[in-house]
Amino acid sequence: MSGKNNAAQSIKIEDELASVQTQSCLDKLKMKNSTLDKICSFLGELIGTGLLVFLGCMGCVKNAAYENNHYQMTFNFGLVVLVIIQCFGCVSGAHLNPAVTLAAYIYNLVSLPMAAIYFVGQMLGGFIGYGLLKALIPQNAVSLDGPHNLCVTTVHGDIDAWQGCAIEFIITGVLIFTCCGVWDPRNAKFHDSVPIRFGLAIACLAITAGQFTGASMNPARSFAPALWNSDFQDHWVYWVGPLAGSAVCAIVYKVIFRREVVEEKVNNKLRAMEEVPLS
Repeated sequence: MSGKNNAAQSIKIEDELASVQTQSCLDKLKMKNSTLDKICSFLGELIGTGLLVFLGCMGCVKNAAYENNHYQMTFNFGLVVLVIIQCFGCVSGAHLNPAVTLAAYIYNLVSLPMAAIYFVGQMLGGFIGYGLLKALIPQNAVSLDGPHNLCVTTVHGDIDAWQGCAIEFIITGVLIFTCCGVWDPRNAKFHDSVPIRFGLAIACLAITAGQFTGASMNPARSFAPALWNSDFQDHWVYWVGPLAGSAVCAIVYKVIFRREVVEEKVNNKLRAMEEVPLS
């Protein structure tokens, strides 16, 4: 009997030790699951968008002292997106973009309050990212000889603002179709390569449209440099185009293309056969 009691006590002690060792920061902070998740999502979007602007715009430095070209700049942005999604995709989904968050809201992936939290994190993150860039790199790399400073998105002089808005609408729509394809329930088993897919998609769209509008597709990415440099020329284009393209394409995909996954009949038949007793 004493042996059994000792064994029971040792098991109880082991269970208590395990519970102490597995105690999460949630328990230590005495915070509800949902509250901590919201804070983590906010921080994921803030840090992710900050890194997007910081690393992405650093890769766009080009002047007499620093060599660069269009393909290097655009491919750099794609690689930056790849890295950030790998880091924060499991935390917040790594939207990094109010247009993507709008699509996620339309697609019923986030609630309206959560979308607002994402938006604040993205805008604040972009602002901090560009400010950090100005603080760390040489002044001649930020203040350029042309009419606009580093990473300020403007419409090319050979097209008008409405044409630029249409380009931003279309390329953002392609980005949102990519998002919706990843979010589609039929694609749930194929998420291992998501960072690579989005990185290459961003690089492709930036290579094709970057020379005309800067291929922003992201109000937060355009707002931060515009605010820091007080340069809002054609800035409305980078809100109207991406957000309109996001809303239209998310609705189109949700209504027309999205399908729910139905359990295969073959699996049902196999399960039924297993349940039938052998005579």
